[in-house]
Amino acid sequence: MKTPFVTIPKLEEIIKEFPTPFHLYDEKGIRENARRLHEAFAWNKGFCEYFAVKATPNPYIMKILQEEGCGFDCASYNELLLADKVGSKKVMFSSNATPDEDFILAYNNGAIINLDDITHIEVLDKLCGIPETISCRFNSGGDFKTSEKGNVMDVPGEAKYGFTREQIIEGFKILKAKGAKRFGIHAFLASNTQTEEYYPVLAGLMFELAVEIKEKAGVEINFVNLSGGIGVAYLPDKKPNDIMKIGQGVKEQFEKILEPAGLGDISIYTELGRFMLAPYGHLITKAIREKHIYREYINTDACSCDLMRPALYGAYHHITVAGKENAAHDHVYDVAGGLCENNDKFAIQRELPKIDIGDILIIHDSGGHGYSMGYNYNGKLRSAEILLCEDGSFKLIRRAETAKDYFKTFDFSQEFIF
Repeated sequence: MKTPFVTIPKLEEIIKEFPTPFHLYDEKGIRENARRLHEAFAWNKGFCEYFAVKATPNPYIMKILQEEGCGFDCASYNELLLADKVGSKKVMFSSNATPDEDFILAYNNGAIINLDDITHIEVLDKLCGIPETISCRFNSGGDFKTSEKGNVMDVPGEAKYGFTREQIIEGFKILKAKGAKRFGIHAFLASNTQTEEYYPVLAGLMFELAVEIKEKAGVEINFVNLSGGIGVAYLPDKKPNDIMKIGQGVKEQFEKILEPAGLGDISIYTELGRFMLAPYGHLITKAIREKHIYREYINTDACSCDLMRPALYGAYHHITVAGKENAAHDHVYDVAGGLCENNDKFAIQRELPKIDIGDILIIHDSGGHGYSMGYNYNGKLRSAEILLCEDGSFKLIRRAETAKDYFKTFDFSQEFIF
């Protein structure tokens, strides 16, 4: 079973002030996790975590991570604005199909630009010039395997991102000729990995690429960005990844490959989102209706607009019925929202305690790629975000949307007044 990070009395206190549904974040857990990550990579003097803003784009959360030494990985114009608003000077811009204005803002803000394609070199050069520090994204092609046993984790060859091996070597020759002086490589080859092998195997691949680039392009890589991909234990019987073991595995590859090649000064960067935030967020919702047809349904005041992952991926999110943690799981429900879409379900045929109207459901691991993937289908409004502070207090860090917000983009005309 999973244990919520919020007590029932505290949850009842919050609900008195802020009605459900809402996303709740655990400041204490976020800070402790960031510190563990930095401890795991403390052996690398240049290490930096660039938090993937896409996972949880809230400036209050970003400020907490900034205080813990993190920079920010941005993928769009507005994410760059968010990083700028929190005052960060450590920004990585990893984008694809990048609009001109995004490149220009990233350049003007001093972000490290991580190019997604060899054709983008000329685009960037014409727009604003090649900065002294530049990075390129690598796509290894084919399948990505974590071990000699042939365990395929993902298929980079089907992904739209990055340079091929030949392109990245040629790209660095061009970038060097255009005046770049500090270089990095980046790769994201698998998502939500449930093994401590992923980062060390990826690191080995990237470290060997750094050596090859030095030999073939005459360019010394200054940093290797392992991006994200470290998963979290959504299922209650899964063991969470051990970040200390992962950090040690990367270190062993570093000492094996880079140090003998004279590249022992390379900095390691990460761009974790899910790992940094998912376990430290709950979607809090209330059971408002029940339905007894071919299945037993519990309908909540939240829907897929608040947490899209189950509808989009069939993803599992554990559910705790507040106050019934020790009750027998002797009922089987589909837990659903109110959208006009049958995939609007948080759980399908899930064994749970008997749920009564008015019960509070805690949907776990919604802290990353939860609120950020929200949308307004059926005119549904996105919910609030609340921070449970280290001292036990709580505060609103994003208010719930209102009908006025929903209709605001029609305000260019007097024809429709809402």
